[in-house]
Amino acid sequence: MDYIHVNDMAFYGYHGVLPEETKLGQRFRVTVSLAVDLSEAGKTDDLQFTVNYAEVYQICQSIVEGEPVKLIETLAESIAQRILQAFEDKVIGVRVVLIKPDPPIPGHYASVSVDITRGCFV
Repeated sequence: MDYIHVNDMAFYGYHGVLPEETKLGQRFRVTVSLAVDLSEAGKTDDLQFTVNYAEVYQICQSIVEGEPVKLIETLAESIAQRILQAFEDKVIGVRVVLIKPDPPIPGHYASVSVDITRGCFV
């Protein structure tokens, strides 16, 4: 299996359970990995046989910078489903790691995150 990784995309959104999260907003970081057969793209040097990274970025951006939701789990699920739908002829699996670097919870930690996999991802 071959993989495409779009790493550490940075967005600003208004997601969260607490009122200040939806009012003030905060940073979110997203890494997406796609399971896809890249052999034909490698042989032909033709974009039609792979996934356009700019389109993956735009999907993530539209979701994270879009309509507020309460849970980062919901954001990750939306990203995974939208990517699988958009590239259903190429992507057989997707992994989404969504990081919330600065959640308003007390304590010392680097971040909180979710890591989901949908479809076939070996």
